[in-house]
Amino acid sequence: MARPSVQLIDALRKTAKTLSTSNQYQWGHMGSCNCGFLAQEITQQRKDEIHAKAMERYGDWSEQLNDYCPTSGLRFDDLVSELLAVGFDVDDLKHLERLSDGEVLRSLPLEKRNIKHNLKADVIIYLLAWADLLETKLLASITLPEFEPQRATIL
Repeated sequence: MARPSVQLIDALRKTAKTLSTSNQYQWGHMGSCNCGFLAQEITQQRKDEIHAKAMERYGDWSEQLNDYCPTSGLRFDDLVSELLAVGFDVDDLKHLERLSDGEVLRSLPLEKRNIKHNLKADVIIYLLAWADLLETKLLASITLPEFEPQRATIL
């Protein structure tokens, strides 16, 4: 699972917000799908730029992530490297494309767990649940120092 950070959580929530107002969602388009929207948010590249990089090699996000090599020199692998640098891992991105991470799904109410990977509304639900889960983990990892108040001395 991704390393919880404020930047990563913010990226997931911004992606959900952008997706909720967009009429550009297309699961079969490498720049307008689940991972494509996240990649747009993190890399600030346009959907057509992301799609063009992906078309230099075969396959959808999952297949290309199976073949990911950070030193390949392929532009799509460089894009994936940017996503990984924020704190995601390859499995996170594969799960996002299929909305399949068990931990994220278990965090949803029972009636919302039957989600479909290519429905925009379900992608938004998944992104927000993932962000909430990471936020919970991040907050749980923070330990504040104990504070012992000083007693006032009376003169």
